[in-house]
Amino acid sequence: MFERMDKGQRDRLRFTFNGAEVTGQSGDTIAAALLAKGHRVFRQTPTTGAPRGPYCMMGSCLECLVVVDGETVQACQTAAQDGLTVTSPPPVKDIP
Repeated sequence: MFERMDKGQRDRLRFTFNGAEVTGQSGDTIAAALLAKGHRVFRQTPTTGAPRGPYCMMGSCLECLVVVDGETVQACQTAAQDGLTVTSPPPVKDIP
């Protein structure tokens, strides 16, 4: 579904997402690199566990939240960098 428009050779970078290695290109956001590699679900909603992934790609919707080196960020607004550890946010339990 998602395909790179720029097929040129840019510097490669590597990071992990939920323990799996992901390769991207310099200039990618985390969301762009993950989508280019086929990742569609970045997190689950805390109340129902419904899958969520990038929607607006401009920082308005908060659907692409991930945890990067211990800090929750928007994947569409965060530059991908070599060596990052990216995970899905942990599920929230005990919501009334």
